[in-house]
Amino acid sequence: DRVLVRIKDLTVEKADKEVWVRGRVHTSRAKGKQCFLVLRQQQFNIQALVAVGQHASKQMVKFAANITRESIVDIEGVVRKAYQKVGGCTQQDVELHVQRIYVISSAEPRLPLQLDDAVRPEVEGEEDGRATVNQDTRLDNRIIDLRTSTSQAIFCLQSGICQLFRETLIRKGFVEIQTPKIISAASEGGANVFTVSYFKTSAYLAQSPQLYKQMCICADFEKVFCVGPVFRAEDSNTHRHLTEFVGLDIEMAFNYHYHEVVDEIADTMVQIFKGLQERFQTEIQTVSKQFPCEPFKFLEPTLRLEYREGVAMLREAGVEMGDEEDLSTPNEKLLGRLVKEKYDTDFYILDKYPLAVRPFYTMPDPANPKTSNSYDMFMRGEEILSGAQRIHDPQLLTERAKHHGIDLEKIKAYIDSFRFGAPPHAGGGIGLERVTMLYLGLHNVRQTSMFPRDPKRLTP
Repeated sequence: DRVLVRIKDLTVEKADKEVWVRGRVHTSRAKGKQCFLVLRQQQFNIQALVAVGQHASKQMVKFAANITRESIVDIEGVVRKAYQKVGGCTQQDVELHVQRIYVISSAEPRLPLQLDDAVRPEVEGEEDGRATVNQDTRLDNRIIDLRTSTSQAIFCLQSGICQLFRETLIRKGFVEIQTPKIISAASEGGANVFTVSYFKTSAYLAQSPQLYKQMCICADFEKVFCVGPVFRAEDSNTHRHLTEFVGLDIEMAFNYHYHEVVDEIADTMVQIFKGLQERFQTEIQTVSKQFPCEPFKFLEPTLRLEYREGVAMLREAGVEMGDEEDLSTPNEKLLGRLVKEKYDTDFYILDKYPLAVRPFYTMPDPANPKTSNSYDMFMRGEEILSGAQRIHDPQLLTERAKHHGIDLEKIKAYIDSFRFGAPPHAGGGIGLERVTMLYLGLHNVRQTSMFPRDPKRLTP
């Protein structure tokens, strides 16, 4: 009749109570007539003691010592207050005195990687000669790697980002929509798309839900968002690019100025950052043990700079670049450092990008033909959102598409969607994995993609 108890709930308040716990055997160590097990659930663990006595025989101690690492066991026992802090366990003030132990699922004796090695900071491993696990080994054995306390914390926090994104936008009156991922033409008129066989013709995997977000605005939904996979056939083997990632997309009609949308998106990000600080401190601290990083800083309201101001800061730092030149990745990072030094924030907006470096559907700035009503948002000096006011006039949209040399027939459905009255609107797309990576100060987006896809990896 006993109820399963979570390891994280085993505290001194539970002392002297009989409990039933299910977990994985992280380590086992026999010592005379005793066997010490470390039992793990996600990012929490506790020491369990099997000792010869009223409830345990010598055979039971031997049996416990021979249980292979990563096996799943059920333990019935009594929670006891520890005489001294139990090092290496999250539950340091109590231990579990075992009365019965059952092996539910036995793991093979030889593991492809050791979890202790997989959570060891790289610098620490280098200093004392102990093993650390490289990225390919982790990804080739992802199921084991995902069991580490660091991975558990990363993906719990990532789930929190999605939850906070939804909570915040629904509170703001947005409607969540689901958009097609198999489409008849490239989402953004570009060539970097995956082609799939579709009965007697070809189709494409969506680069973005943008067309459908905009169609919903034209259908008077006013404020929409979606969470779903995005596909990019780009041969980019960098620390921040994936061929499939999760997009957090927003689109919104506005009344007077596209900054209404910019402010709404920025506030949504701020609410996410605040929510992570309030709800996920345990996860943040768990990750920082392996990957030390300064806490993420942001301002409220969010700092917004114009592109020309960013260029001026870079020039002052010795960078040579033209007024209509796009930011390179090194210049993005440098600007992030300069902004942090001057304004003490890891999150900021760059507004009014040159029209020449933005897609055809971007609204030109009516006050300056060389700039546009477009913006990017940055975390720790790396872009996490690209957005703009969209052109909602079909004639202007056609002119801009011709200017970019785009085949009008291929985007006919897109242009036609604005022919029956479309309100002014703007939006943007956020990469979930990139936000997680940069918030936690990690060094590769593959650490924040559960089963990453890039030009060289299609499994597991």
